[in-house]
Amino acid sequence: MKIFNLVPHTLYPSEYNICSNTGACFYLKAKHREYSSSYFMEEFKNQYNKTYYEDEINLRNLAKKRLSILTKFIQPNNKKILEIGCAAGFFLSEAKKIGFIEKGIEISESESKYAKEYLNLNVDCISFLDFKSEEKYDIISAFFVIEHFSDQEKIFNKIFSLLNEGGFIFLALPSLNGPTYQTNPKEWFDTHPSDHFVDYSDTSLEKVLSIFNSKVIFRAPMSYHSQRDLGWRGKFSNKLIYKVLANISCYGDTIQMLAIKK
Repeated sequence: MKIFNLVPHTLYPSEYNICSNTGACFYLKAKHREYSSSYFMEEFKNQYNKTYYEDEINLRNLAKKRLSILTKFIQPNNKKILEIGCAAGFFLSEAKKIGFIEKGIEISESESKYAKEYLNLNVDCISFLDFKSEEKYDIISAFFVIEHFSDQEKIFNKIFSLLNEGGFIFLALPSLNGPTYQTNPKEWFDTHPSDHFVDYSDTSLEKVLSIFNSKVIFRAPMSYHSQRDLGWRGKFSNKLIYKVLANISCYGDTIQMLAIKK
């Protein structure tokens, strides 16, 4: 299925091509990298000043919050859930505890080994594009993963080929509809990860999902950074007001969205 029609971005033609159909922005300077076993340790520690495993409690709490969103719409009893880029499996571990049948895809050998041997999870060490399955899933999740793939059409076509009718797609990713890109684009491009091939806003991602006859049923910022906001929202000293406004418009540097396949 043809999704994207790329043209030079009006404001940032040296940084982005933009899809005239959806508004998704493809980063022109992106390049592939090898995701070695040390990738998650290095990247995670650089961002959070602790290793992935040192942050297990917080990651499991985040998994529980995501599952509480999901279970408002689907009961876990023997429902099949696939996570693309499951790392060491903390989300799948929490999903399994409440009754989901878990399946994980993870390219890092060390993380997939941990998930299988220490958490007893059903995880394959393979790239999602190389993954083959005769099964279909009730939920497919990918948290900060899809932006790492250059061929977005192939990714979305494959995801929806593996998703049951009435199934759910649960995504988390960076967002163009947030304080950094919207009010401080220089900072956005100065800190843009070199292996992120595409950037979505909530509206552009919704347009992509609608092409696959899917309806967004939940969207929200994952983070609130009023200190980054150089626009009118950042002038509110009351953080609660900032958060309320951000929730109304799904305004955040990172967002999560849940959609159902009709």
